[in-house]
Amino acid sequence: MSSRNTHGQLVITVDGPSGSGKGTICRLLAHKLGWVLLDSGALYRLTALAASNHGVELDDVEALQVLAEHLDVRFVTDRHGEGTQVLLEGEDVTHAIRSEQVGNHASKVASIGPVRQALLRRQRDFATEPGLVADGRDMGTVVFPEAALKIYLDASAEVRAERRYKQLIDKGLSASLEGILHDIKARDERDMNREVAPLRPTQGAVMLDSTTLSIEDVLTKVLEEARHKGLR
Repeated sequence: MSSRNTHGQLVITVDGPSGSGKGTICRLLAHKLGWVLLDSGALYRLTALAASNHGVELDDVEALQVLAEHLDVRFVTDRHGEGTQVLLEGEDVTHAIRSEQVGNHASKVASIGPVRQALLRRQRDFATEPGLVADGRDMGTVVFPEAALKIYLDASAEVRAERRYKQLIDKGLSASLEGILHDIKARDERDMNREVAPLRPTQGAVMLDSTTLSIEDVLTKVLEEARHKGLR
């Protein structure tokens, strides 16, 4: 099989559950390679936030599909690869879409088939020169099944909850470790057992467990896999 997808572009996918480190790894990897970055989870969070902004209920499938098809969104990455600004309808929602509430709503929105289908083409359009690093839950299984390199990044629910708890505390926000762990387990259950594009490792994916690894360790391992595939 060719290392390029059907659009002729090189793609590396990184799938895995919430809190496994996908976002950080993908941002660093895209910066290191000089490739385009796709945070697919942000698209579902943006759809959920747009629904809230426009008074659309999460069980209104038709209205959610229309929102997903017409999302006015832009991703602006800084030149140092340290962060990405997310704009929804011209408003900076970078931090707003990372709240636990929006994350839980996004997980529910992501289980709706018509919404996933509406966002599928938009995600594939990110595959441009010189290559794409795609972060999500079904990047390797559904969106880019012909990706040159597929990574499945995991970590224990307890460690993922601790990471999220620390992030919130460091930002000066109140948080409950027990509550976060409960939400993560519920989200895992929902993501892994949904009828449409359930979260699971795809065939041929490189399995990495970040439970006891630093971000630098994980990045080194992913870059080694990329080198083996001739992507560096």
